[in-house]
Amino acid sequence: MCLGIPGQLVEIVDLAEHRAIADVDGVRREINVNLVEGEPGGIKIGDWVLIHVGFAMSRIDEEEAARTLSFIKELGSLYDDELAQFAATGAEVPMDDTGAPLRDEPGPVSEQVAS
Repeated sequence: MCLGIPGQLVEIVDLAEHRAIADVDGVRREINVNLVEGEPGGIKIGDWVLIHVGFAMSRIDEEEAARTLSFIKELGSLYDDELAQFAATGAEVPMDDTGAPLRDEPGPVSEQVAS
């Protein structure tokens, strides 16, 4: 799954090169703002954007940014808790000599041999 993370623009580095600094929950990174520069009203310091792999994908309002950040944080703790519980069970997937998982049933049709 790919996630877009809300970030607030805190500095315009160079509009000619489409570079700005965004703050995501206290972490500042340079991002590319080319995709949002053409949106109505342009972009300015203080705007919230949805960031994916270093690109501002769209402008969002502060309320949507807060909701999205809250949801992502909830997912993170749920994911961490689930992973910790799984690790505590000691359950392991059996592997063959090549490191591939062993399975009891045939794989996709492309892996089955016609008889």
